Amino acid sequence: MEANIERYDIHILEPEEKIESFDCGDADLNDFILNDAFLYQKELLATTYVVQDWDTGHTLAFFSLATDKVSMSEFENKTEFNRFRKQRFANAKRLKSYPAVKLCRIGVALSARGLHLGSRLLDLIKIMCVKNMKFGCRFLTVDAYIEKIPFYKKNDFNEMTVADEKDTHTRVLIYDLKKLAD
Repeated sequence: MEANIERYDIHILEPEEKIESFDCGDADLNDFILNDAFLYQKELLATTYVVQDWDTGHTLAFFSLATDKVSMSEFENKTEFNRFRKQRFANAKRLKSYPAVKLCRIGVALSARGLHLGSRLLDLIKIMCVKNMKFGCRFLTVDAYIEKIPFYKKNDFNEMTVADEKDTHTRVLIYDLKKLAD
């Protein structure tokens, strides 16, 4: 069974809105939506969107977005960054950094597992970045937990750099939004 995204109310977390309960199986993500999301919004660090069932009002998922950039500092060396640029941009467009949106957090409630809601939300986020942004944005990035990398790869994200043995917890993945703009 797949989630029909129109069946849900997706909105920016409001200042007076308090999420009373949420469990996605990850204590850090649960704590973020229950206690910290509004603080990040108040400080203009990230915007959190809440996904609620129209019928029950239950929070089924959330995601948090912030601005980001892809720059040489993300790569092991200048050669790797130049290889990245040459694959994507004409000579005139080779900048020192490129605008991006970071998917800071995404959590799907255990009760909504099996609906493919996470993949549907990634599709929605990609479309939001291309159609709704009022500024240039070429990439969608995520610092993915190592165990979640297959999920993001299934949703057309690629590892931005070669894996490093120091990367034991997360790895940066990237989606090129130009795929949707063409």
